[in-house]
Amino acid sequence: MQNKTQLNQQFGIKDHVEFSLADNGFVMIDITNQYAKAKISTYAGQIVSYHPNDAEEDLFFLSEKVQYQEGKAIRGGIPICWPWFGDDHTSEIERPHHGFVRNQLWHVRTTEMLEDGRTSIILVTADNDRTRQIWDYEFNLELQFIIGPELEVTLKTKNTGTEFFTITEALHTYFKVSDVSNVLIKGLDGKAYLDKLDSFAVKQQIDDVAVTDQIDRIYQKSPKHISLIDSGFDRTINISSHGSESTIIWNPWTSLSSNKNDLNQDSYRNFVCVETANVFTDSLTIIPAGREHVVTTVFSIS
Repeated sequence: MQNKTQLNQQFGIKDHVEFSLADNGFVMIDITNQYAKAKISTYAGQIVSYHPNDAEEDLFFLSEKVQYQEGKAIRGGIPICWPWFGDDHTSEIERPHHGFVRNQLWHVRTTEMLEDGRTSIILVTADNDRTRQIWDYEFNLELQFIIGPELEVTLKTKNTGTEFFTITEALHTYFKVSDVSNVLIKGLDGKAYLDKLDSFAVKQQIDDVAVTDQIDRIYQKSPKHISLIDSGFDRTINISSHGSESTIIWNPWTSLSSNKNDLNQDSYRNFVCVETANVFTDSLTIIPAGREHVVTTVFSIS
């Protein structure tokens, strides 16, 4: 396990990349450059903050009651759902919701200041005895964050074994919003979606997406560019993706906030999840011998 002192000696960059400890001992990566500040947890490989220098608000929602606890997902930022999204019903054994990599430690591979002043952080994780007990495949995951005037997140899946495997995946992004009533999501008008709240009924989106109640939708063969307009914060979040075929829109309304100890009762009003994904019929089969799949999302604020 990489500790804070070792990480600062090997990967720290003066005035730009520093490793610190959260209250419970989790190692965090603090990034500062001419464009933005960001924070990444090595537990879960999860970015929890991205705040451009010219923006009033952070891009991401992070619960005021967030719990940095081993075995528990971090409520906010971008949890990585892999190698399945949601509950896995293909196995007779009980498997964790949204896969297992959001509940395990990732390792730092590189930190780098790029020539244009942006900062690159690469984290990795791979199969081990624990993962093979619940999902018996060999893999390597590489997660790159490039922090600049935009935030670029890339997840690379490599099959390092001798067997084919099939995955679903999602960058389960929690966007901070002034209030859900102020939000419109553009780019999905006319697109078909699966309504998870109505037994996965196939429906068609009419006009922009507004969040007026609990929402849990999977848009398949979705567009590569989507925008979230927040009139309260007077900003537009632009989301561009590559290697992704699905978009998930989720807000639990009171159904989750009222019974979770890592959320305030009214927290649902201050986030909307717009998730870059490959799920259901957009699942991916990765052939063996080092073949890989790459999904990238770029976030910008205007």
